[in-house]
Amino acid sequence: MHPALKQHLEGKLILTPAHEQLVENCFKTRFTKRNEVLVEKGSIAKHLYFVVKGCLRVFLTDDDGNESTRFLIFEGRMGTAFPSFILKEPSVASIQSPEPSELLVLSYADRDLLLKEIPGFETMYRTGLELDYIASIQRIESLITMDSKARYNILMQTQPEIIKRLPNKIVADYLGISQETLSRLKSKK
Repeated sequence: MHPALKQHLEGKLILTPAHEQLVENCFKTRFTKRNEVLVEKGSIAKHLYFVVKGCLRVFLTDDDGNESTRFLIFEGRMGTAFPSFILKEPSVASIQSPEPSELLVLSYADRDLLLKEIPGFETMYRTGLELDYIASIQRIESLITMDSKARYNILMQTQPEIIKRLPNKIVADYLGISQETLSRLKSKK
């Protein structure tokens, strides 16, 4: 089993050697290039991604080509375009790798197999989804109730890697502000 995945599962699951082998068989390694698109808008998200190294961006594109970042997935986290993955319907979102990344890829069928066969996997999976849901709600609430400076300061305190690692265009988009506003906020620090 990949060491990063093993570390992610430690303390959450007790795996027998057979269960470890099953996990190893279900997760496939994939390397991406900078800005590689893994899921195109309109296609079905067939995989759940565990980020070993790098980052994934789940984003929407309007008819004019303007992008809106919905979710960022960094090392040690899992994610996908969940509505498409769960409902097996065309995705309204795309998934891109803004940095060269190493991923462990899990198909829908293999996810179901792990949920069924490994005691505690379903609870761990649900807990992860709940935490991601809470983070999404908090982000939406911040976009509605806070000004750009407050959102930037919270991001600096809670997820500074976003600001340090990603291009200003993506950071500004994630914060719901213009690149010019982001540059002004950065220069005041």
